[in-house]
Amino acid sequence: MILSRFFRSKRLHSEAIVTRTYETIVAAARRPMLYSHWNVPDSALGRFESLSLHMILFLHRTQNASVSTKALAQEVVEEFFKDVDHSLRELGIGDAGVPKNMKKLAKMFYGRAASYDAALNENDQLAMSKALMRNIRPNVSEWANAQDLAIHTFEIRSVLAAQTDDIIESGTINFPVLPIF
Repeated sequence: MILSRFFRSKRLHSEAIVTRTYETIVAAARRPMLYSHWNVPDSALGRFESLSLHMILFLHRTQNASVSTKALAQEVVEEFFKDVDHSLRELGIGDAGVPKNMKKLAKMFYGRAASYDAALNENDQLAMSKALMRNIRPNVSEWANAQDLAIHTFEIRSVLAAQTDDIIESGTINFPVLPIF
């Protein structure tokens, strides 16, 4: 335990800012409307997909940011994967199974990051809709809400892009309000 201090990467941001930023992303990903109106599965995998989407949007915003903001993004990603590890253990996966599952989930996350980033960079809502459907609802042939979620994804991108690096580094990022039905 004591040796972990020596092997941990040096944090540039306070733990409170990293935690606050991550908790804001989690809160955005857990908004009930995503599950109740847009039919994101309210399951462990569905919550992982929603959280991954919101994390990827945060990372997309920080891609061309200052070195310090990119460092915060890396620290938030580390927090995300610590949380995924903790969640796997809470689901009852033992020590022997966690690394295998973490590797699979990391591969899923980075695969989604590539496809979502491509759609965002091309401003292609149809490609985003297809990627969301393929990842969030892989077992259905039609998901009527995929387009709604794609539109909202681009709205999130715009809202995050409008926030300065100083705002992001303060841990006070904001996500757009969801429409009320």
